[in-house]
Amino acid sequence: MEQPFFEAPELDVAQWFNTEAPPTLAGLRGKVVVLHAFQMLCPGCVRAGLPQAQKIAAIFPADQVAVIGLHTVFEHHAAMTPVALSAFIHEYRLTFPIAVDRPSEDGPIPRTMAAYGMRGTPSLVLIDRMGLVRRHAFGAEEDLKVGAEIALLMAEAG
Repeated sequence: MEQPFFEAPELDVAQWFNTEAPPTLAGLRGKVVVLHAFQMLCPGCVRAGLPQAQKIAAIFPADQVAVIGLHTVFEHHAAMTPVALSAFIHEYRLTFPIAVDRPSEDGPIPRTMAAYGMRGTPSLVLIDRMGLVRRHAFGAEEDLKVGAEIALLMAEAG
């Protein structure tokens, strides 16, 4: 059964990388937003999710599509610190804005991950120009399919 579209919850972020002016989903209205949730120690993220996000950021026009990485740590917290993430971003030459999901006081699942109901990483969320979640996927997604979905969202009126 297809889930209805819902308004994308604002990101709850502890720290940003690769941006001087931290973006907000409200401020990105009018653009398609591609949110890639990852952990730097997640093999699927390193092998598929992050390269896909980097390709999307390179191929689609920045005035129409915003790519945001969300480092959402729900395991191995001591190893995946912002200091380690900074080195990871540099080594993998990631260029799009990357948010550090704010940890929860109630357990291992960070706040944005919980707000979106993410099952793990990598997770892909496509948000339309109106701020509605139109696709929410867990696991590696085929590049061609994701590109086509982004193009369809770009073609819709905002």
